[in-house]
Amino acid sequence: MVVFDSSVLLLVLDPDAKAPVDPNTGERVENAAGRITCLIENLTADKEIIVIPTPVLSEVLVHAGDALPSYLNILNQQATFRIASFDQRAAIETARAVSDALKRGSHRVDNANPDAARTKIKFDRQIVAIAKTEGAHTLYSDDNDVHNYATRSGLKAYRTAELDQPPEDTQQQSLDFDGAG
Repeated sequence: MVVFDSSVLLLVLDPDAKAPVDPNTGERVENAAGRITCLIENLTADKEIIVIPTPVLSEVLVHAGDALPSYLNILNQQATFRIASFDQRAAIETARAVSDALKRGSHRVDNANPDAARTKIKFDRQIVAIAKTEGAHTLYSDDNDVHNYATRSGLKAYRTAELDQPPEDTQQQSLDFDGAG
């Protein structure tokens, strides 16, 4: 089981979305949507479930506009995706993570961005807590804070720039979510 954060999910739902920045080069990730498509194909072949935490879903839907119904159709009609709520177990996991951070000095102790708003910190920790309580082993995110929290909690974490480029002959293909392909 794996988890997608907002930047990755947005590229699933809108392949024309702005690609994330590669932290190593400072440039936009080349063929980001193609990399995500290739990842999904590989995960599906491995029978992995892709978990979408509700805080991630909320963040992506904020700017969905008229695309909101089609986004939800893609996620709800594909067996590979499962939306996971922030429930009691995730709340306990989040509380443990925040308590641990406070014991180590501050709720911001693991943040890549020392100026991050408290709300963002809470949201990011909730995403990782959902990943853990759902039994995920890997989290895909381009957010440095989410990446740090995931790694600290024992999950593997990957950025879009770290994903393989799709094979050359499939770079122009996209996933056929609506069956019209």
